[in-house]
Amino acid sequence: MKIYILMGVSGVGKTTLGKMLASEMNIPFHDADDFHSAQNIEKMSHGIPLTDEDRADWLQNLKNAIHKWGKDDGAVLACSALKEKYRKFLAESNDQVVWIYLYETYDVILQRLKERKNHYFKPDLLKSQFDTLEKPDYGIHIKVDAQPQNTFNKIMNHLKYPEIGLVGLGVMGKSLALNMASKGIPVSVFNREVKGKEEGVAKDFAENHQDVYDFPWFDDLEKFVKSLPAPRNIFLMVNAGKAVDYVIDEILPFLEVGDLLIDGGNSHYTDTNRRAQYLNDKGILFLGTGVSGGEDGALKGPSIMPGGDKKAYDRIGAALEAISAKDSNGDPCCAFIGPQSSGHFVKMLHNGIEYGEMQLISEFYHLMRFGLKYSPEKISQIYAKWNKEQDSFLLEISVEILKFKENGELLLDQILDVAGQKGTGGWSSIAALDLGVSFDTISAAVMARNISADKTMRLEASDIYAHKEHEINISEEELFKAYKAASIINHAVGFELLRAASTEFDWNLNYSEIARIWTNGCIIKSQLMKDLSEMLEDHGSVHILLNKEIAKKVNENKNSLSFVVGKALEAEYPMQVSSSALNYFLGLSSSQSSANMIQAQRDFFGAHTYERKDKSRGEFFHTDWTKIS
Repeated sequence: MKIYILMGVSGVGKTTLGKMLASEMNIPFHDADDFHSAQNIEKMSHGIPLTDEDRADWLQNLKNAIHKWGKDDGAVLACSALKEKYRKFLAESNDQVVWIYLYETYDVILQRLKERKNHYFKPDLLKSQFDTLEKPDYGIHIKVDAQPQNTFNKIMNHLKYPEIGLVGLGVMGKSLALNMASKGIPVSVFNREVKGKEEGVAKDFAENHQDVYDFPWFDDLEKFVKSLPAPRNIFLMVNAGKAVDYVIDEILPFLEVGDLLIDGGNSHYTDTNRRAQYLNDKGILFLGTGVSGGEDGALKGPSIMPGGDKKAYDRIGAALEAISAKDSNGDPCCAFIGPQSSGHFVKMLHNGIEYGEMQLISEFYHLMRFGLKYSPEKISQIYAKWNKEQDSFLLEISVEILKFKENGELLLDQILDVAGQKGTGGWSSIAALDLGVSFDTISAAVMARNISADKTMRLEASDIYAHKEHEINISEEELFKAYKAASIINHAVGFELLRAASTEFDWNLNYSEIARIWTNGCIIKSQLMKDLSEMLEDHGSVHILLNKEIAKKVNENKNSLSFVVGKALEAEYPMQVSSSALNYFLGLSSSQSSANMIQAQRDFFGAHTYERKDKSRGEFFHTDWTKIS
């Protein structure tokens, strides 16, 4: 059974907090002072510091007692244990000892000792204790609060949640560390030292927040890893790609079998599979974990998508769920996605849907601003009206963007119309090609960004193909209905890739649960996502557009989508995602496609064969097309 040893200088609160912990755990409490000989007590009462020789019998008695308590029901012990050699002696051959180091400044402790009555320890001895103290680089470190209950709550949080070491204090890493600390999750931080580029990052971060949180900080990787209790849980918040492999190679020599690495970046799912296998062969657990919500979400509660070893999630899941956003029922927007790289795949697809939604909002803005000649203020009002029904985070921020002014001018008009991408949108399109899934809207959004990137070429082309002004007449109602239809189709396209991946990789994804954890904390949270979470509970195995409730919504709005896209294209305004959504929908819902001509062409020039309507599926035929009958 576990032995909890609260250590630190006299007056730090070991006895008070130890009794509270023992009561909570329903196990006996012991005070190491009770194990001193009468001779030791006499010396201390006269202000005479004890020597190591004085402590020898005391330490042996304690060690014998700890051994006995471990065989019984466990215990809580209040013991100064100021030197490392004392602690090693007491815990020798006992892996059930949990060290809880309590600390405060000398001045604060001195004042407490002066106020303490009827105790043989004299305040004059405090300086010798601080001089003797060797701070442990392991265990639970707790800065004591003036109110014992507050300190006790910190201790319980440390015992409730596994300690986490976080590597990488960029924007997201800092926000996640603060999020963890605010939930009482013990977290140590590490950031590399690069002269002239990254210097003192971990130290500065810890010092900037020391008034509120205690962050053990490190710029030495080995010391960082060894400071964490085994089995270790280490969260990597570094840039996707080679940086992740570099950090893994750097940290691996210091890890032990059973330690866990969590990759919280936007890693490509094939890289995650490779890393998981590599680490598994060395006995290291690995979770590829998608984290969505940006800086604000990471700080206040993101949507979290962990995939990999279920044993690893069972160990760390409570902490991840604690820092995640909460849905409308108060449940965490975090769930175990599935095996292998499913977590990073789902995050990649999340970003793909995000690409489509961003482009969709942007092209409707462009059409209204330049085609319909609406003012930014009017478009902002329209989006705000739409969002009363849609409850979309992306619509919400678009409302604010359209109102934001700098020096009295709309800032949006000063932003260069060149969009970039970090890779996840393109990756999802490639995955769709590999899995044979139509990915019209999301791929169109990626391509729209790509074509925007060459501003010089676009300016030259606009001179060559000077577009004429066209008068367009589209009602706000038609615009909204078209937007709703396109958005539904974009989501359906995304979820269809999830269905294909789940089948191909045998992940057994829960689409309803994925939609649920996307209802808050992430970029694509919306009312539609809440609806999908409920609709997919019983119908997750079929295409979203075949769902009766969804079909009703699409049927109500499909004509408006056709009308708006037609009018926009006729007036020479690009609607990449909207038109792709329409084409996808028409292709999916057409009983007769043009593919029979393609099959005939393939057979004509390459003898690729074809199937016939009047024969059984699976029978293939070839025709010599040069012989006309």
